[in-house]
Amino acid sequence: MRVDLFDFDLPPENIALRPASPRDSARLLLAGGAAALEDRVVRDLPSLLRAGDVLVFNDTRVIPAQLEGRRGEARIGATLHKRLGLRQWQAFLRNAKRVREGDRIDFGAGVTAIAGARDADGGVTLDFEGEEPVEILLERAGTMPLPPYIASKRPTDARDRSDYQTMFAREDGAVAAPTAALHFTPELMAAIEAAGVLTQTLTLHVGAGTFLPVKAEDTDDHRMHAEWGRIDAEAADRLNAARAAGGRLIAVGTTSLRLLESAAGEDGVIRPFADETRIFITPGYRFRAVDGLMTNFHLPRSTLFMLVSALMGRERMQAVYAHAIAQGYRFYSYGDSSLLLPQE
Repeated sequence: MRVDLFDFDLPPENIALRPASPRDSARLLLAGGAAALEDRVVRDLPSLLRAGDVLVFNDTRVIPAQLEGRRGEARIGATLHKRLGLRQWQAFLRNAKRVREGDRIDFGAGVTAIAGARDADGGVTLDFEGEEPVEILLERAGTMPLPPYIASKRPTDARDRSDYQTMFAREDGAVAAPTAALHFTPELMAAIEAAGVLTQTLTLHVGAGTFLPVKAEDTDDHRMHAEWGRIDAEAADRLNAARAAGGRLIAVGTTSLRLLESAAGEDGVIRPFADETRIFITPGYRFRAVDGLMTNFHLPRSTLFMLVSALMGRERMQAVYAHAIAQGYRFYSYGDSSLLLPQE
């Protein structure tokens, strides 16, 4: 499909630079398969779901993967996006033309790395020197890797260490937050449990590739970035049992959805999974594992807007986004949310 079919105009003032406070006070746009839309708030979620439904969360934890350093006199920025080994990561570099294979980059605080080969995604391999785990080095020298549409408008600060982390964060490895889950609070989770709605956590380490623009003119020519995910046997069994009992699987975020769909067979059964996925979901895709999606509002021409268009229909999502823009919903990572239920 033509990529320009997924374009829309977003006023800059609709881009959120800070999350709502408290988190569950963010707005929630409820969209079913029919024409009606409902303007709600996130804390309404328990009343919008059914007993026996399952909310599926991503428990990845964002690491401070943004580094600023020097190669000689040149200033070099690095965003780690994929672990290759104990001390080796792939990274996207700013000012990459000033870095050659074998160059040492000094990130300060005693953190240095040797630049290696360039990869097919346009990144560079970094081999960190010394004996300390890279996670320790990042705690010293790194900052939270805010999305470029926020980082271009304000500097990262201490608040982002907590703001850009979900309450479910447990497994280190993401360089971008699974932002749909940023809206959840302990109080909201208690209300969800009281409503008989079930929950399940999975792990998908979100990579910086999620922010890469689609440069191709046709979706068939886009090369999707890879991300590592895991669903253990116990989680797969619980999800399959809940669905067999009539419950709906509602992915909280596109990361959870992509992992569930990667693990599901043609029969719709979710199987244990521990591997990389490059799944690229566009209109025409037949969903096998999920019945709905809670997600924030995405960038025009992005793989994520293509994904929600596959779930709901492209014209339907254009109408949903037009309503959100007109009603002043806040977009992107720190913005408001939507609940998409294609069968409603």
